[in-house]
Amino acid sequence: MDYTEAREAFFAPREGEAAALTWTTPARRLRDAVEPLAGIVYWSEPAYDALAAQGLDFLSGYVWGRASVLGEPDAGVVAAAFGVFEPSLVAGAYDAGRRACTLTEVRAARVAGVSEALRTVLGEPTDDVATVARTLRSAALTGDGTGRALFSGLAGLEEPEDPWAQLWLACSLLREHRGDSHLAALVAAGVDGIQANLLTERWIGWEPQAYAGSRGWSPEQMAAADSTLQRHGLVDGPALTEAGLALREQVEAATDAAQQPVLEALADDLDALLDQLGRWADRVVEHGWFPPDPYKRAAG
Repeated sequence: MDYTEAREAFFAPREGEAAALTWTTPARRLRDAVEPLAGIVYWSEPAYDALAAQGLDFLSGYVWGRASVLGEPDAGVVAAAFGVFEPSLVAGAYDAGRRACTLTEVRAARVAGVSEALRTVLGEPTDDVATVARTLRSAALTGDGTGRALFSGLAGLEEPEDPWAQLWLACSLLREHRGDSHLAALVAAGVDGIQANLLTERWIGWEPQAYAGSRGWSPEQMAAADSTLQRHGLVDGPALTEAGLALREQVEAATDAAQQPVLEALADDLDALLDQLGRWADRVVEHGWFPPDPYKRAAG
């Protein structure tokens, strides 16, 4: 998959009405504010070009780049950490990425790419960029790293010199802490990776199997998982049942709860930070370097 194909898959306008989700919890407001700033490493042209210069396409750049915070573990460990992607897809892209460039090269490419991308959209960093980055990073590191592999890997990286890259890293710490927490909540609820995608599609209001299919799951795998969800009374055709909706919202509430130490660390600064981050994030979206559908932020 190259950059153009990825954009065609994820930047298409939403068809039909969006699902009625609750966006008002502080944890979800923080998620929505940081997601485009963290995700610019995957969706911006400068970041893609920096990875392509190392011989990586969109998929291998995404997998090897994101997994690089773990060091160089076995592919099965990476697939487990990613959670909701089809394991052989992750393994193949990870191995291809490692053949293309070294750990040091992929890490450096990510930092160079996001520095250029954020500078292109937002201009030269002012003093408040470094201040916001420090505040977010300090708050993020109050989060528990237990069982949170991607978050813990990011936390161990050396902080970059560029203020925009510092902001990206701080936002990525928050993003991966929530993502690791979300995966833990899914496991605790007895939901596996493919089922998670199928439940989220219905919760968000996307076409059934479109999102799961983009993460490598085959039609046969999706059909089998759908049958299991129906047998358990969680889905009814293209819709969640009352029980399915309750389960999906329970998982999201548990994910929110895991962010409480971070929110407490931000305390009285939260509203001002969300306002500033939101302005920056909106400009990234307007520039075309993050999917425009706001529900992509809830889906991850």
